[in-house]
Amino acid sequence: MKKIVSTLIIAAVAFTASAQKLDRSIRPAAGSAPEIKLGKTEKFTLPNGLKVFVVENHKLPKVSFSLQLDVDPILEGDMAGYVSAAGQLMERGTTNRTKEQLDQEVDFIGARLSTSANGIYASSLKKHQEKLLDIMTDVLYHADFKQEELDKIKKQTISGITSQKDDPDAIAGNVRDAMLYGKNHPYGEVPTEETVEAITLEKCKEYYKTYFKPNVAYLAVVGDVTLAEVKPMIEKYFGTWEQGEVPVHKYRTPMQPEQNKVAFVHKEGAVQSVINITYPVNLKQNSPDVIKSRLMNTILGGGMSGRLFMNLREGHGYTYGAYSSLDPDKLIGSFNASAKVRNEVTDSAVIQFMVELKRIVAEKVTEEELQSVKNYLTGTFAYTLQDPQTIARFAINTEKYSLPEDYYANYLKNVAAVTVEDIQEMAKKYIKPENAYIVVVGNKEVADNLKPFAASNEVDFYDAFGNDYVEALKPAPEGMTAEDVLDQFIEAKYGMPAGKALTKKLSKIKDVTVKMNASIQGQTISVTRYSKAPNKFAMVMGMGPMVIQKQTFDGTVGKLSGMQGNKTLEGEELEELKQSSKMHGDVYYKDSGNKYALLGVEPIEGKEAYKIEVTDPSGEKSSEWYDVASHLQVKSMMVRDAGEEAGGAITVESLFSDYKVVNGVNYAHKIKQSFGPQTLDMEVTSIEVNTKLGDDVFQQ
Repeated sequence: MKKIVSTLIIAAVAFTASAQKLDRSIRPAAGSAPEIKLGKTEKFTLPNGLKVFVVENHKLPKVSFSLQLDVDPILEGDMAGYVSAAGQLMERGTTNRTKEQLDQEVDFIGARLSTSANGIYASSLKKHQEKLLDIMTDVLYHADFKQEELDKIKKQTISGITSQKDDPDAIAGNVRDAMLYGKNHPYGEVPTEETVEAITLEKCKEYYKTYFKPNVAYLAVVGDVTLAEVKPMIEKYFGTWEQGEVPVHKYRTPMQPEQNKVAFVHKEGAVQSVINITYPVNLKQNSPDVIKSRLMNTILGGGMSGRLFMNLREGHGYTYGAYSSLDPDKLIGSFNASAKVRNEVTDSAVIQFMVELKRIVAEKVTEEELQSVKNYLTGTFAYTLQDPQTIARFAINTEKYSLPEDYYANYLKNVAAVTVEDIQEMAKKYIKPENAYIVVVGNKEVADNLKPFAASNEVDFYDAFGNDYVEALKPAPEGMTAEDVLDQFIEAKYGMPAGKALTKKLSKIKDVTVKMNASIQGQTISVTRYSKAPNKFAMVMGMGPMVIQKQTFDGTVGKLSGMQGNKTLEGEELEELKQSSKMHGDVYYKDSGNKYALLGVEPIEGKEAYKIEVTDPSGEKSSEWYDVASHLQVKSMMVRDAGEEAGGAITVESLFSDYKVVNGVNYAHKIKQSFGPQTLDMEVTSIEVNTKLGDDVFQQ
């Protein structure tokens, strides 16, 4: 089945130079930092401890209320994920309003309302502000946690976790956090299907009742209001909120590794490696180093003009982008440099990362580089000031992180004051190319090449959740061959072994039509596959009356049409389509020209399956898995070229389940197909046999 590949279009902003006549032998002096006028932020504190900030903005008749908690992160243990679930439950209904009533009332006034584990956000037109506050505080005081809503949240969360198991970026994030913080730190916890399934309603209620207290909360009011009119409303709606003692949590401070370590996660069928070079840093939000270190990181890898991007993409062509971040945090900050690169250049890419990390420490940046970054940060800072929410965030941050009162007013002056010596000082303090975790998610065949980057000269292997990796592939039973597995599959699928009887049975099947409903990125589409003996095939994907893609093979000519245009298939694409168009072609696998090797037994979706490596006549390899107990196929994986615009080669993975017998043949009725970052979930709605399909179905 062909892939639907999304094209990412990156827009660039062009800058034009002044037309004035200049003496180019003289470098122009940098201009003075613009004066920042943030406007007045009024603030007051209620007797219950709630700190309130009011930011006037009279451009539009709108108002927003942003309530934020300031609590320590929580180690969630064997119910990891319950804090997030508690936040989601709050907007699922109150003791006064059902979820449906809540949604209707919010929609009726054209408002927005959302909750999280750390607060509530609500906005509306000014004329509805009292109604909005009534709804918002009903949610705050009277959230009605229901088991059926928790069950929905758990199901959605588990579905997301299942999808992330095959997402290299998500895997890299899991392992990176486990390396940086450890599993006994709240930043290092990774929710799993098991921990989410274990979440109880009582645990969610406990979080809500314990941490939603006014004495650890901030409320930002932004919009077409004044302090005089809004203060009485805040006192009315939030004054009765009862304060309480909120637990304080202390955790050990994660340390950088004494020497470089390489952490590798094997991703079956990966055609590229996700690289993260990372370590914790002691950088708090109120540190005087924050501004200087931000400029330093922007030069190193803060965007498309950063050194990492220019080296790994523009200089070597290893990747579509390479970046770095240096993030402060009240517990522990972190540094991370990352890129996705082709398998064959994984070690070369790590070398170039190290080159740039060491260079920014050893050498001063140029005045031109520094000035360019200052100009960029000045422009982006000024742009963000157009959003009143930014001003509210500044006010809360000033209080929350104990910043100087004039911190943001003087922000650009402090940016302008940074020198090349400051940049090198920050690099020496925070860039540690010899004390890093080098986390790589990719095909294990590249792992040995990464040994030289580890001080131990060894690569440590982990699973997708940051646990020590245990080799899942076990030897197959003695004497078992790939041919044995495939013969068992044929008998399980068709009800009899390959031979004259089966050939006679299949000869009575002239055509098959399979109709499916599918979902991708929240959109529902229809998929219909047509097969006609001996080798005609068509597949139509549509959304309502619109055809998204159509693929046909009439026994000789293969064509593909869709939103990206029309195409007549040739070469390898045509040969692949010819092979896959053979009706019941799996029965005749011995005549395909493929070579089959039984690699062993490993678990797929919790059940043991035989793993077979398939090598086609051109040398291309793919993998197939067959359930040990049922003998039916449960998974396949192959690498296909999606074109340069889609990032080159991608891994296509298919999971088959819910087998049902139709007209004597066992068909999978659920198919989950992943290709790159996309996942297509298909469910068979009908299978029709011998409907006398005309040849026109296979034409375009």
